Amino acid sequence: MERILVVGVTGAGKSTLAHTLSIRLRLPYHEMDALYFNGPSWATNSELTEDVSKVTATPRWIIDSLGYPEVRDLLWDRADTVIWLDYPKHVIMPRVLRRSLRRTVTGEVLFGGNRETWTDWLHREHPAWWAWTQHGPRHREIEHRLRDPRFAPLHTLHFRRPRDTTAWLTTLPPAGPDPRTATSPTD
Repeated sequence: MERILVVGVTGAGKSTLAHTLSIRLRLPYHEMDALYFNGPSWATNSELTEDVSKVTATPRWIIDSLGYPEVRDLLWDRADTVIWLDYPKHVIMPRVLRRSLRRTVTGEVLFGGNRETWTDWLHREHPAWWAWTQHGPRHREIEHRLRDPRFAPLHTLHFRRPRDTTAWLTTLPPAGPDPRTATSPTD
């Protein structure tokens, strides 16, 4: 597990798990939405393919996304592990609603300096609407990719319940001191 994709629908906990794994496994973590959205009014990165190509050309990384269409195959071709958070809607929807409500009320700054607003809740791209409408299609897309012979070499972990993900995390070694900053006993 050196090049990991954490996949699932909006609100599954991809970013949270990717961040946790980054610390535990000492892997550089790259948040896909931060790579994708790079300016006000949810402007998108015109150099996304180049940026993702640079990230995934390195030997070790973790990314929290199935991948936007223009970089999806690139990500899947370069990954060695896919962790699928395949949780049901009754788990996803309360999470995404709480998160979006918190972000809207607090004005939390997101990718590219953007914020979720009350008006955003009316648009189909809002995370709550997106999680609801894309749950089935996202599940089918990931399932299809995992059956694709091109991606057969990928090590796949498929979690259907948060408690299974948590149980798996307990099997990983705890994060030790960062070898880049640790001092030797003789210093």
